[in-house]
Amino acid sequence: MPDFSFEKEAIAKGYKFICGVDEAGRGPLAGPVCAAAVILPEDCEIEGLNDSKKISEKKRELLFDVIIEKALAYSIAFGSVKEIEEYNILEATYIAMNRAINGLNIKPDFALIDGNRVPKGIGIPCETIVKGDAKSCSIAAASILAKVTRDRLMLEYDKKYPEYLFSAHKGYGTKAHYEAIKQHGVCEIHRLSFLKNVLG
Repeated sequence: MPDFSFEKEAIAKGYKFICGVDEAGRGPLAGPVCAAAVILPEDCEIEGLNDSKKISEKKRELLFDVIIEKALAYSIAFGSVKEIEEYNILEATYIAMNRAINGLNIKPDFALIDGNRVPKGIGIPCETIVKGDAKSCSIAAASILAKVTRDRLMLEYDKKYPEYLFSAHKGYGTKAHYEAIKQHGVCEIHRLSFLKNVLG
């Protein structure tokens, strides 16, 4: 379970506002990538907080509201399908992470980032943590905000493009999604670079 050990290490080094950063939606065939940055109060207790992939959709929805209520600051941002296609998914993820950090209404002086690469353009000291969403409370909180926000957006797209069943798979490459693409072609939110093998 995540805890505040990484945050406390940063505080011990003299940093004051530590934000956790994570993304959701790097793998899907459709839709943007979403990133969130969260600054939690020190030793903030949020029951059930964990990596967003390890908890149910219902629990994520409940935790989303608790995180927003308890956070000192939070920000959620996207890397668009256009940016994914123009650059690549990694660059678009970095764009989203930078937007999320820059969108915080308290300026962080240190960032804890899920993964093993420091995103380009981050202008503050940071530490990358592999599987950080299962180790750091701040990153776990960011993972939930990003995942819930992106899932909600895909539900909106499902209303616009019901033939793709986005509400069921959120844009990921399921059998039903591939079959829908073969039957209906692609729509404006599909990542064509992810579909080269399918489209020929």
